[in-house]
Amino acid sequence: MTTVTAREVHLVRRPHGMPDPDDFALVDRDLPEPGDGEVLVANQSFSVDPYMRGRMNDVPSYVPPFALDEAMDGRSVGEVVASNSADLAVGDVVVGNLAWRTHGVAKAKHLQKVAPPDGVSPSAYLGVLGVPGLTAWVGLLDKAAFREGDAVFVSGAAGAVGSLVGQLAKLKGASRVVGSAGSAEKVKWLTGELGYDAAFNYKDGPVADQLRDAMPDGVDVYFDNVGADHLEAAIACANDFARVAACGAIAHYNDTDDNPTPGPSNLFQIVKKRLAIQGFIVTDSLDRMRPFLEEVTPWVAEGRVTFRETTAEGIDNAVEAFRGMLRGENTGKQVVTI
Repeated sequence: MTTVTAREVHLVRRPHGMPDPDDFALVDRDLPEPGDGEVLVANQSFSVDPYMRGRMNDVPSYVPPFALDEAMDGRSVGEVVASNSADLAVGDVVVGNLAWRTHGVAKAKHLQKVAPPDGVSPSAYLGVLGVPGLTAWVGLLDKAAFREGDAVFVSGAAGAVGSLVGQLAKLKGASRVVGSAGSAEKVKWLTGELGYDAAFNYKDGPVADQLRDAMPDGVDVYFDNVGADHLEAAIACANDFARVAACGAIAHYNDTDDNPTPGPSNLFQIVKKRLAIQGFIVTDSLDRMRPFLEEVTPWVAEGRVTFRETTAEGIDNAVEAFRGMLRGENTGKQVVTI
């Protein structure tokens, strides 16, 4: 087999605050031929996600930090171009942790063969039919114990996870679904194409005031992607016995020890209102992937669930795509295509 040279994005320095382009490097590396049970994959697109910011810090967490001078770990979708495995053939489309690179060699058993519905891009398996989609489904149904008739608030509602949470809640009989986002265009997308009952731009005024106006009868379920003032507002507007699925806290991801983002000041309301706040990591629920796909894939195929991708063209633009996502510039799933 002709030697394949992969281009990779490496983390070369731990960021302080917002990652800087100089914290990364583009590296070309010759790949070995696939060994027994391995395949060579040409990546078509890969995922950049908010949680990756936390992995850039060398601190204990639920997942090991990214190694310096190695390719950035992450999910990708691509085509098998050489195979030394009976389980995958040349031409198969697969999803796996093949990192921020143009090509990768991996064990076939670590990859998932996919067959997208007609008209659906394989990159959907990085978003609405992938781990972000599973996060939305597990968080709403398992962690927040959603019930028909619940009033649901979703922060970061125009992102890869939040955009599905609201649609799932509507499909399953929520009495009202409200989302927050960072631009008028995103608010319009939420209330138009995605069917949210209401949405607001958190930059337009205090979140608590806007949420109270949008949900005068209170919040039964809060899906938290932001933390900070959004969590404080949700606690203030929560009905007794409301449930919170604490998925992420993007408002805090670039915090430093000398410049932390303030947290909620009304935590005693958790006691008074008997609130249930469940933090969760989706990798604890990977056994739920099959039932999630069985339910949501037909909805995507039928157009009952819609999604949007923000695409950066070329691996050389991966770092700026990641930085833009942290600034909230993406609508839906942020992907990098190769």
